[in-house]
Amino acid sequence: MIISTRESQEVRGRALDIGISQISGASRTSVGGYTEEERPHDSEQFDVSDQRTLDEVVNWLMKLGYIPSFCTACYREGRTGDRFMALCKNGQIQNCCHPNALMTLTEYLVDYASEETKEIGFDLIAKELNNIPKEKVKAIAAQNIEDIKASNRRDFRF
Repeated sequence: MIISTRESQEVRGRALDIGISQISGASRTSVGGYTEEERPHDSEQFDVSDQRTLDEVVNWLMKLGYIPSFCTACYREGRTGDRFMALCKNGQIQNCCHPNALMTLTEYLVDYASEETKEIGFDLIAKELNNIPKEKVKAIAAQNIEDIKASNRRDFRF
């Protein structure tokens, strides 16, 4: 389920407790809205109730114990429909989605996050690496995360 920025921060927070799996941040609803530095309000298609920046939303989610993920690996690898469900049913999704989420979060933190968000995020990532079931996957993910931090290498995925 997805919840948009049409809803307030309070409603979005309550919706997380009932299983929302995607939440938007810093959305712009005007045609060409992302080309402007400031969010244009005069041509919005609908009201945006949650006006926080992406950094504020990511920070908030991590403080609540969630792992913000920017992952698109399954779509790019063709893992949709039955292929995706097979990973879910046999439990292997934890060795795909979890490390991918941590790696894409690292990319966001390195490239865009405020210092406070980086601190919270890197602590969360260090803790969450321990929740990857397969040791080999955990080691690869940890190395990829270090490579992301140390260089301009991006787009690692399982």
